[in-house]
Amino acid sequence: MAKYIVEMQMDKQEKFYFIRENESGDIVYLPSKYLMHKKRSKISPNTIQRSAFALSYYLNFLDEKQLCLDDIYQMKYIEQHEHFTDFLIWLKAGMHSREDYLKLPNNETCNAYLKEVFRFYTFMEQENKHSESLKVLSDTQMIVRNSIGIRKVLNRKSFRGYLKEKGHQGKTIEQDKIVVLLQECANSRDQVLLLLLAETGFRIGELLGVRYAEDIDYEKHIIYVNFRDDNENGARAKNAELRRAKISDATFDILMFYIEDYKELIIGQEYLFINVSGDYVGKPFKGSGVYAMLRRLERKTGIKASPHMLRHYFANARRKDGWKLEMISQALGHRNIETTMKYLNITEDELIEVSDAFYNRHQAMYGVQNLL
Repeated sequence: MAKYIVEMQMDKQEKFYFIRENESGDIVYLPSKYLMHKKRSKISPNTIQRSAFALSYYLNFLDEKQLCLDDIYQMKYIEQHEHFTDFLIWLKAGMHSREDYLKLPNNETCNAYLKEVFRFYTFMEQENKHSESLKVLSDTQMIVRNSIGIRKVLNRKSFRGYLKEKGHQGKTIEQDKIVVLLQECANSRDQVLLLLLAETGFRIGELLGVRYAEDIDYEKHIIYVNFRDDNENGARAKNAELRRAKISDATFDILMFYIEDYKELIIGQEYLFINVSGDYVGKPFKGSGVYAMLRRLERKTGIKASPHMLRHYFANARRKDGWKLEMISQALGHRNIETTMKYLNITEDELIEVSDAFYNRHQAMYGVQNLL
């Protein structure tokens, strides 16, 4: 049995995560304080939950090695490097879980857990006013330029022992499959939900937080994302910034049909998307309900879909239509354009096609005809 476990408590619809010692029941002070710090920094509950599990895994790893947090500072560079490399190997082998059926984590996930551990060490150093930091986090300097060419110097502390990452490219869904799903939807709410995911590129937490009276411009057919952390259904925008998206006239017509069709239920609360049947009829629709709906559609059609696949569809459809990368990135609400690149499923056939088009336009660029 693991010595350190993650627990969550609800207080007025807010989630609070902390780490507890299993046998004594005592709360582990510094890691729990770090999680509260993230809560106060308006980090999303899902992110805080992942942080809590990452820290609990590391504390259990330390316990197996009969070490404590402060012991790591006393290690020499090579010892520290070996310690954190061993933690990655321990994670990769699935030692962080006692479940036999656990799917082993990929390299990206293991590295993400370790990065969270490093962030906790940095917090601990600032909180306790440590005179030294981890030796393995060497200072590196990166020079980058933004979209208009302004030079910026970034200082980062990096660890050189991470597992090799393959690079992530998310799955998308094709337009013809979206059409099939729309035809098999049980009601207009499900159709509107799929259409808005495909036409706005919003995250599901952003879309479920839309309030019909405040966040829709009915004249210009624009949907707004407003950051709120008190949504009744737990929906939450990832970044605390205002975004908006224009939808097509055809989708707006179906949106209005949905609102009219379920008007009596919708006007009884604030949210655009509500439960239209069952025990929670008239209550705000939750993420769990969305995934249950998509599983029902998969059983009917054989088509697997997720909100994130529709977000990838949004990005790729606009890339193929000629949108600039910066515009796609802004529409998706990404802070780094590198994240947007992972959404773009560029195929080898597309590269051949654009190469053919390029050579057709510029056949004579090397003056080869004069060499023959």
